[in-house]
Amino acid sequence: MWISSIVLVRKKNGQIRVCVDFRYLNNACPKDDFPLPIAELMVDTTMGHEALSFMDGLSRYNQIRMAPADEELTIFCTPKGIYYLKVMPFGLKNVGVTYQRAIQKIFNDMLPKNVECYVDDLVVKSKKRENHFHDLRKVFECLRKYQLKMNPSKCAFGVTSGIGFIVRQRGIEIEQAKIDAILRMPEPQNIYELKNLQGKLAYLRRFISNLASRCQPFSRLMKKIVPFQWDEACDKAFKSIKSYLMKPLVLVAPVPELPLFLYVVA
Repeated sequence: MWISSIVLVRKKNGQIRVCVDFRYLNNACPKDDFPLPIAELMVDTTMGHEALSFMDGLSRYNQIRMAPADEELTIFCTPKGIYYLKVMPFGLKNVGVTYQRAIQKIFNDMLPKNVECYVDDLVVKSKKRENHFHDLRKVFECLRKYQLKMNPSKCAFGVTSGIGFIVRQRGIEIEQAKIDAILRMPEPQNIYELKNLQGKLAYLRRFISNLASRCQPFSRLMKKIVPFQWDEACDKAFKSIKSYLMKPLVLVAPVPELPLFLYVVA
């Protein structure tokens, strides 16, 4: 018999989430190798659609029941007694891929034409705006059939952004707030500030051509044995990247009659 302890986690909205520490149980569970979608490809598939809606599952995994034979594996102790879970909890190994598999089965007929899903994130897309209401109706019919609920506070309908980028019919753009965050940054004074800069740049790497070469002057400073010294080469590279982001690229779908160029970094 497995008995786990509870952990209290404060959410961003101030509410308390009761979690269970399943570390020992997870170590004994085999891994489910069901593949998760590639988030970047999901973003790409939204290009060229006039209408988009973004939805988020309510309480995620708690909407899926545990197999009766596995319920007692989730036993946890509290000051008031010992209990086990009848629904999938947060923190249990494989719950993410189990949820993904279930969602893909539910929306199998709409994937990937009108629906994209990444665990509890759902994107409804329509080539023509006039068809969007019809596509949303089909999605809600599926949700109602399988008794799945969405979180109203995290849903947005008929918008062009909601997955970290601005998705328009012509292509994908960077949200201006993410560009401004880099443009406002002063030159890094230590390795931690440099890592912060590189993390922000890595998020936008698809929009910055030859990013690795542009950041080459920074690589020397990432070595702990080297004293952190921001030199002229680093300053020039930093200003060059900022200048590049003043006119950011727009990612568009390939045009059949135009040539494609493949750039490979060794």
